[in-house]
Amino acid sequence: MIYHSPFYFLALFLIVAVLVWSWKFPKKKAALQVGTLDTFKKVVPSFKVTLAGLPQGLRILSLLFLIVALARPQEANTKIKKSIEGIDIMIALDVSDSMLIEDMGAINRMETAKDTLKKFAEKRTSDRIGVVIFAGESFTLVPPTLDYPLLLDQVSRITTAADAKIKDGTAIGVALANAAGRLRDSTAKSRVIIFLTDGENNSGTIDPETGLEIAKGYGLKIYSIGLGKDGPTRIPVMVQDMFGNKVKTYQPFEARVNDELLEKFAKDTGGRYFRATREDALEGVFEEINRLETTKIDVNKFTRFTEKFMPFAWLALFLYSLAWILEMTWLRRVP
Repeated sequence: MIYHSPFYFLALFLIVAVLVWSWKFPKKKAALQVGTLDTFKKVVPSFKVTLAGLPQGLRILSLLFLIVALARPQEANTKIKKSIEGIDIMIALDVSDSMLIEDMGAINRMETAKDTLKKFAEKRTSDRIGVVIFAGESFTLVPPTLDYPLLLDQVSRITTAADAKIKDGTAIGVALANAAGRLRDSTAKSRVIIFLTDGENNSGTIDPETGLEIAKGYGLKIYSIGLGKDGPTRIPVMVQDMFGNKVKTYQPFEARVNDELLEKFAKDTGGRYFRATREDALEGVFEEINRLETTKIDVNKFTRFTEKFMPFAWLALFLYSLAWILEMTWLRRVP
């Protein structure tokens, strides 16, 4: 509860001062002077005499309630209206076999990317997020959605191209066109594609330049990310031993990310290109994207005040009236 005119409470000091003055300097003098009070001490006052000061107490109490009423107690009911303007994000994730290369800390590229994607999604609040996975082919894993638990569950299930039953390879153009198509009918003011790959285009029926033109035609912004280090490395392969057990072996592999192409994606659409060769570097990339692509929230605050002074005013009037009635009737003093 708040008070509209709290300065009325200053009158309380005046009331206290008057009461102290009345108690310290009584105006009335004794009408009867006696030598000793022993006789009067034995007299038991009646109930009516005991309540003789009640009207004066009621008047003081009514004055206190009147001061509270004049201070105008109010109840504030504040409502906050938020107008949230979210963004639509499509994440295109490479799931080719090269994503199993173990050069991103203690985890392979695939698991590092999945873990980072989940952390990124958990920090969004009102943005629709979808996921496209690709290797030699591409398909939509999750269309743009606000159902974050569903999104996170599907991301955790992402595996290699073989498990997804798509051919191996890196169809960058097809993946970009697929992600762009998912944002074609979006009405969000900001529409973003986050494109993650660790290779260069070597498959697909749509070349990367055509995919880029499609994205530009829809007015989309691309943040492209090149994963892993270039150069000779080893790719893990599961084979069966002579006893039929699956054993992980390694085959030599020449890794190369097409930095020029990915940088062109970003530059031509107003986004940015990042190169992530370590696990912590990839997390830093998504942190920066989080800062660049923020959700706009307009907050309007409305406060409604409800007056609460009437009960105090009525109580003050009742107590004052009761004091007057008692003085005029039952507690009336006869001169």
